Amino acid sequence: MKLLDFSKLNGLVPVIVQDYKTNEVLMQAFMNESAFKITLKTNKATYFSRSRNKLWTKGEESGNFQIVRAVFVDCDNDSVLLKVEQIGNSACHTGYRGCYYRKLVSGKLKIAGKRIFKPESVYKRNSN
Repeated sequence: MKLLDFSKLNGLVPVIVQDYKTNEVLMQAFMNESAFKITLKTNKATYFSRSRNKLWTKGEESGNFQIVRAVFVDCDNDSVLLKVEQIGNSACHTGYRGCYYRKLVSGKLKIAGKRIFKPESVYKRNSN
């Protein structure tokens, strides 16, 4: 039996990433089979970028790596939950702790988190 069903979503599975101590949801990404295998082998979260059409290891540019502490697979074998130790203070490329830093209030998105770093000081490419 395969651990994951990569036959859906053009060979990708969604990945939810949580802080292993606080359970804070840090981000959502995608993995293909190669990214999953690399993640299991290295214990560093590796994803597939749909916009860049390539594998990337979280933190390879920013230094904000994710060390995998536990891997959970859903009942349909087509979604992953990673519990990670976030190295560095930020999981989000926009400079916030996690990607879910905006809250919907009265029909508008309001910033509910604190920016930790300026993306232009960390990334060479456009990070918006």
